[in-house]
Amino acid sequence: MNGELTERPVLRRLPAVLVQERPRPDRVREHPRAWWLAVATVCFGAFMGQLDASVVTLTYGSLGAEFGTSLAAVEWVSLAYLLTLAALLIPVGRFADARGRKLLYLHGFGVFVVASAACGLAPSLGTLIAFRVAQAAGAAMMQANSVALVVTSAPAERTRGALGVQAAAQALGLALGPTVGGALVSTLGWRWVFGINVPIGIVALVAGHYLLPRTRERNQARELDRAGAVLLTVATTAGLLGVSAASGLPVPEWGVAALFAVAVAGGWAFTARQRRAPSPLLDLDLLRVRAVSAGLAGALGAYLVLFGPLVLVPIVLTGRGSSELLAGLVLTALPAGFGAGAVGGEPLLRGTTDRARGVLGAGTAAASLAGMLFLPLSPGWLAAQAAVLGLGLGVFTPANNALIMKAVPARWSGTGGGLVNMARSLGTALGVALVALALHLGPDGGRLDGARWAIAVLLAASAATVAAAWAATGGRTRADGEPDGGRETSGCREPEGCREPGGEGGGPG
Repeated sequence: MNGELTERPVLRRLPAVLVQERPRPDRVREHPRAWWLAVATVCFGAFMGQLDASVVTLTYGSLGAEFGTSLAAVEWVSLAYLLTLAALLIPVGRFADARGRKLLYLHGFGVFVVASAACGLAPSLGTLIAFRVAQAAGAAMMQANSVALVVTSAPAERTRGALGVQAAAQALGLALGPTVGGALVSTLGWRWVFGINVPIGIVALVAGHYLLPRTRERNQARELDRAGAVLLTVATTAGLLGVSAASGLPVPEWGVAALFAVAVAGGWAFTARQRRAPSPLLDLDLLRVRAVSAGLAGALGAYLVLFGPLVLVPIVLTGRGSSELLAGLVLTALPAGFGAGAVGGEPLLRGTTDRARGVLGAGTAAASLAGMLFLPLSPGWLAAQAAVLGLGLGVFTPANNALIMKAVPARWSGTGGGLVNMARSLGTALGVALVALALHLGPDGGRLDGARWAIAVLLAASAATVAAAWAATGGRTRADGEPDGGRETSGCREPEGCREPGGEGGGPG
């Protein structure tokens, strides 16, 4: 639905900059590369999100020493962030579809920057964890809208390439994280791991205000489904806690079983609620579209396979006497390959379908893990296999994201983007937790035989990702009844002549 939403009385009293999307300057909107400027701006958030994910783990030792606590307690610095992010992505995406994706994206950056500064000043571990929850709330507002902003900014024929650039920005952040984090912790201290987000975030806020387009297509909701949001939070939190507890946390077996039971019950109640809610948090018709459901399964599997080695490789190499520096250098091959596949796959595979690229990328990743299962786990072989693994996932991810977003109506872009990022978050958590679980249950307590078990788990996940890519066929109808593959739009997708709602006289933004 085009046009601004009718404001509630409480919103009318707020400054316009907080409740209304501002138009881009005319000279920006009319520039032939305006869509690339918007994509580049979104890449700020993609880069920061992955940089933050890979940096924080390097602070564990310093945090434990400064606050005099155990590793199990320090891990909540990451776990609290991840749980909050997974729980909020769909509700925030749903709200952004109604209120405006640019608006929520910029608010998310503001919250993320302020919370990052607060994390750097935290006087205790408990306070730091609380600020990490706030930081995750800001990250959810960014991530739930990042894919939607890329898709709605780029011309239809450039969507896949634009998503590849965003994936490359994520890979760059992931690759630089260990290096940047290690340098900051060893020189300036752990607090600067969070403080570095502040200047980057301020630049991104200014760029987003001037370069991001306003939302052209809205999905006006009568009211946010708060009960659905609570049930989704319960289900995801209990499920992730259950996997983490099974990976070696000091939780009794009955407690682990209870967490999984709560997760299943919460998921069932959430689904039932969405079927009868007057304004559901998630339109279940979206999940009945094969490209969406199979694509989300593929996104989860791909990020499980991507993040699992980040736990596995350091344990394998340091367990054999290698240094942390060498382990970090070997790990760099994984995101480097990912970035090369995400950017280079577009020109090299021009003319092939998204589905074909997905099958090729996922199959390459599976072949790499099969080789890792049988080849020596030496630094050289691990680096080579990690590079091939990243290359395959880099080809798969943009094609898979494009396949999902093409099948989602434009008015649901924020929700679709939230689903993609939630699948990524859950995949990330499962990659870390399942590898830790396999190492914990391995016959040699986490050494070489346990590593083979963990690789086998990753191989099984990559095989499931190949199956998901193969199942994501076209030719089905989308949730709005239109043929799959032609994205619903309201107005043009090109930078010239597109008109966005809310300007004076309906003028451009």
